[in-house]
Amino acid sequence: MAAMRAKQDAAKRDSDATRPDAVVRTAVVTDSAAALPAAWSASLTADGRLTVIPMPVMVGDEIYGEGEDDISQTIALALASGTSVKTSRPSPGQFEQTYLAAQRRGYEAVVSVHISGGLSGTADAARLAAARVGIPVEVVDSATVGMALGMAVQESVRAAAEGAGAGTVAAAAAAQAARTKVYFYVPSLEQLRRGGRIGTAASLWGTMLAIKPILAVDDGKIVPLEKVRSAAKAVARLEEIVAADASARPDGVRLAVHHFGNPAEAESLAARLAASLPHCPPAQISSLPAVLAAHAGLGVLAVIVGDRSGMGEDTGAADPG
Repeated sequence: MAAMRAKQDAAKRDSDATRPDAVVRTAVVTDSAAALPAAWSASLTADGRLTVIPMPVMVGDEIYGEGEDDISQTIALALASGTSVKTSRPSPGQFEQTYLAAQRRGYEAVVSVHISGGLSGTADAARLAAARVGIPVEVVDSATVGMALGMAVQESVRAAAEGAGAGTVAAAAAAQAARTKVYFYVPSLEQLRRGGRIGTAASLWGTMLAIKPILAVDDGKIVPLEKVRSAAKAVARLEEIVAADASARPDGVRLAVHHFGNPAEAESLAARLAASLPHCPPAQISSLPAVLAAHAGLGVLAVIVGDRSGMGEDTGAADPG
């Protein structure tokens, strides 16, 4: 649905569709749920081509933002001790300030690519802000999370670096997101249930004796995929699901592995995937962003499977301006 909306917007609003030789300076905005590699995004954020808005996490009575010192450790300790951990969307005012800053830097349009609207109100906040500013803003609900969102952002940055208008950049992001899958295993569904990210009926899976759930993000929401007995079998089955998906993609595949509090397990899973998928580049391994870890809980293992789309380490390095 998100991809369809973006394509409709592109047909209606993308000025470069009628000016094929035009070069447009388009800035890209996203949120910290994108799990973007710092090494990739540093130069882009330095000059305003990319802005990553931190999503707030509330631990007890304290509010933290992505990137603050020891935020992952703070969340891990809170989850282990039963302390309340909640998240919130960024405010419309934060988006408004970001869009206006892009305009002051000389950008002609903004594409704002965000975490699934089925899991967060972030895209809604971005739309509210977009209606208040003079610079054209295309908001993309990616209908996904983590590095699946990150891959969509990388694709939008690539399109923007080529001088595409906002509609084309937004459509590139939505198309990449639609081709990217998120599969994951959590030892317990309790934290997802508490945060309202999974239905009560599905959360009952986690209460069944020795049952370990494998889940996916589908149409922007977290859905149960399979029930497996024992954690070891669940991780093995997750690996099989990922390998089957990756092997079915004729144009190549990119993988990312997320974890929270269990890096050794993530590294082991990535190594096994590399052995079973020799045609695939090594998976990028990273801890879940704080806003996602707060809901997934300790011990999560997630694998993102996306198409290779010509993106490389220099994605977005050129500035059309």
